[in-house]
Amino acid sequence: MAVPSPVHIALLDDHPLFRQGLRFILQALPYVAAVEEATTLPELLALCAQRLPDVLLLDMQMPVTDGAEVAQQLLGLYPDLKIIVLSMFSADKYITQMMKLGVRSYLPKDATQDELIQALEGVLTTGHHFTPRISRALMRGLQQPARPASAKLNEQEHFTPREQEVLRLICEGRKAADIAAHLCISRRTVEGHWQKLLEKTGAPNVAGLVVFAVKHGLLEA
Repeated sequence: MAVPSPVHIALLDDHPLFRQGLRFILQALPYVAAVEEATTLPELLALCAQRLPDVLLLDMQMPVTDGAEVAQQLLGLYPDLKIIVLSMFSADKYITQMMKLGVRSYLPKDATQDELIQALEGVLTTGHHFTPRISRALMRGLQQPARPASAKLNEQEHFTPREQEVLRLICEGRKAADIAAHLCISRRTVEGHWQKLLEKTGAPNVAGLVVFAVKHGLLEA
C-alpha cells in the first residue's frame, strides 16, 4: 500500500541533537513535505493550531509533562492524531499505558533507521504499527479483570474457543500458515476463522483486531 503524500510530521523532544537526527532521516523520505519541531507541549499545541501534523513523534520522558500526559491531552483535542512514541523505557507497563491511551506505535530510542521508517509507513498506511515487542507487552500486560458495561461485547462479538485461540495467535504476529500448523488445522480453516473475527469485530485488518482485543481485555496472559 502506497504511503499517502505529502506528509507533515511533528517532533516533540527536548534534546536538540536527537531532533536534528530525526529531521535528517525524515526529510530524506520522498513523501515527507515538512518536519516541525517542538520542545514543550505549548509549542506543540501552537504548531497543531496552525496545521495538524499527520504524525507526531513523541518523546516519552519530558522535563515538565511526561509523554502519557502529553498524549492524553493531545488525543483529547485531536482524536485522529497519529502518535508514535519514542522512549528509553521498554518495560511492559509503559508500552501498554501508551497503547491504551491511543498511540499508534511505540519504539525504543535505540531503534534503527529502518525500524523508524517501517513504523512511520505502517502508521500512515494502516493506522497502526505493531512490533513483536508491542505484541508481547500487550499479551502480558493488558489484563482487565472487569470491563465497564459500555465496553461489553455484544451478541455478535462473542467468540468461540477456537476463534479466541486464533485471535490470540494473530495478536502475537503469527501468519495463517503458522497458526494452522500450531493448531493442527488447515490454512483454509484458519482463514475462515480470521474472516469471521474481522466480521464480528468490524476491524479492517490485523491492526484493528489487535486494537479491538486490547480495548476489550482479550489479551490476558
